[in-house]
Amino acid sequence: MKAAIRRFPENPLLTPSDITPSHPGLSVECVFNPGAFRYQGRIGLLLRVAERPLQEAGWISTPLLDPRSPDGVTILRIREDDPELKISGRDARGFEHKGRGYLTTLSHLRLAWSDDGRNFKADPAPTLIGSGTHEDFGIEDCRVELIEGRHHLTYTAVSTFGVGCGLITTADWKTFERHGLILPPHNKDVGLFPEKIAGARWMLHRPSGLGLGGHYIWTARSPDGLHWGAHTCIATTRPGHWDSERIGAGAAPIRTKCGWLSIYHGADQAGRYSLGALLLDLENPCRVLARSDEPLMTADESYERNGFYGNTVFTNGHVTEGDRLLLYYGAADSIVCGAEFSIEDILATLNA
Repeated sequence: MKAAIRRFPENPLLTPSDITPSHPGLSVECVFNPGAFRYQGRIGLLLRVAERPLQEAGWISTPLLDPRSPDGVTILRIREDDPELKISGRDARGFEHKGRGYLTTLSHLRLAWSDDGRNFKADPAPTLIGSGTHEDFGIEDCRVELIEGRHHLTYTAVSTFGVGCGLITTADWKTFERHGLILPPHNKDVGLFPEKIAGARWMLHRPSGLGLGGHYIWTARSPDGLHWGAHTCIATTRPGHWDSERIGAGAAPIRTKCGWLSIYHGADQAGRYSLGALLLDLENPCRVLARSDEPLMTADESYERNGFYGNTVFTNGHVTEGDRLLLYYGAADSIVCGAEFSIEDILATLNA
């Protein structure tokens, strides 16, 4: 049994042409992977906006955050024939120069709003940009969860030191409190549970590194939402499956009568990203009750197969309306799209 997917007929909901560049010398390359939430009767998306300079023949150029620059950004330019430049033919997202890694784009977070959940208008300027030495390569892929009256924003902080997890909170989407890194590199894909379990805060996260282990989903617990411990690996990649190469949590798990429902992404050895589900015990989320054998969603549409990083559907944002799960996702690392699922349908696939 497979859960029915109803992709929004309005897809794509947002494209790079809908986004105003943050600086005159930059162009918006991608808008994708939004966090999603409700606020004052509207649905908001916190978009990842990836920018880069217009490329010149014979050169590779990328923006870098620089507090010493008048506009906060400097441009790194490298000749394509530089012998110390290394570019992957498969992955357009990064390169190396003189043994140091760089991203081809610089990402910030930007709000977009909708009255109907289908038609969104993005703000004209960035909402949040990287700040400090742990975010000098930008901030990415934010999850949003309302906890005790404040929206908690967990995001990927990218720097020369690696990829870690930051936390920002807000009550009004105008003023923001930065709490810094809550997990150091290398870690990402933090989804906070919406309520305490046995008196503690819980999260899903995805540590990874070189050598032993892999890109797996873990839980952690905290007394205050800032200091995390009791880390436990709950799901690993599966050889020969759609999630054989890496997995990571999506948005906050959803409380259901059967358990905590978590939508997660998985990639196979060819780099194709799909979506599936985990069902976790309500009282002990370290205990996995069920897991998608087949993906809930794959990159089937042309706008999901072709783009900056093709054959990709990736979500870190959803809202619920009773049994309806409104899923907002990045397609081909290029655009923002939406789809609707029945939560009961998803649970049925896990209990089949």
